[in-house]
Amino acid sequence: MTYLITGATGFVGTKLVNRLLANGDSVNFLARKRPKHFDSRAAFHPWDPNNEAPLSSVPRVDAVINLAGEPIAQRWTPEVKKRIYDSRIIGTRNLVDAIGKLKHRPRVLVSASAVGFYGNRGSEVLTEVSLPGGDFLATVCVDWEIEALRAREFGLRVMPVRIATVLGREGGAFPLMARPFRLGLGAKFGDGKQWMSWIHVDDLCAMLQFAASWQGDSQELNGSSPQPVTNADFTAALGRALHRPAFLAAPKFAMKLALGEMSDFLFDSLRVMPKAPLKLGFQFRYGTLQAALESVVS
Repeated sequence: MTYLITGATGFVGTKLVNRLLANGDSVNFLARKRPKHFDSRAAFHPWDPNNEAPLSSVPRVDAVINLAGEPIAQRWTPEVKKRIYDSRIIGTRNLVDAIGKLKHRPRVLVSASAVGFYGNRGSEVLTEVSLPGGDFLATVCVDWEIEALRAREFGLRVMPVRIATVLGREGGAFPLMARPFRLGLGAKFGDGKQWMSWIHVDDLCAMLQFAASWQGDSQELNGSSPQPVTNADFTAALGRALHRPAFLAAPKFAMKLALGEMSDFLFDSLRVMPKAPLKLGFQFRYGTLQAALESVVS
């Protein structure tokens, strides 16, 4: 297949590009600039997401995978929140508008979303048919998916993938999580009873590729493992994997002082299950937290 990818230079995007190239697929990517050491087999096309995507310069592609967006893991000032929102909604809008003008359009748009779509839901089991939440991240995800789903008007199959916390050695959440543990300061958040949803980066890349190849109707997919865990269980498992103590607890007020509003997300409870991918036949390589952590710390 021939792919066009946005957000290709990020942690997940780089892993995905490497996977597709190893599979013999052709890859084009849109970005502000080409990283110096990016695989030369991937064709670079410059794009500022604030403008319509320059798809007239891109060869005909079978699938578009949209991963672009401002990082969430930073202190949420009003300016940062605007960048988080605009980078996803405006960027996706400009991408879909450009797709609609093509004479030969891709068959499918796989567009990233996040499990933040559901908001803080306690111990409720969340599947793809669960209603969205109403906080900032939920609003971002809802509007993000609305922009992506417009591509159906142009005949594309659209597959939003609601991504959980991504575990991988080279990037994503894991290095940030592991740092205090390596210093002997590993801690659960509050009482640790909140549910955490996660996915190994290799499984996420496989799911994105699976979604691009799926021949059925448009549908949402939860990009999360089939084994969500509580924050306390995750903390204990990470401590064991790193052979470090993990008996501390980080109080919410201290996290609020350090991270501001973004800290609320760390205490949200999201018990997300990937019902749709499993029903379609997707198989997880890292279905348990132990297997995923052993992979990223080895």
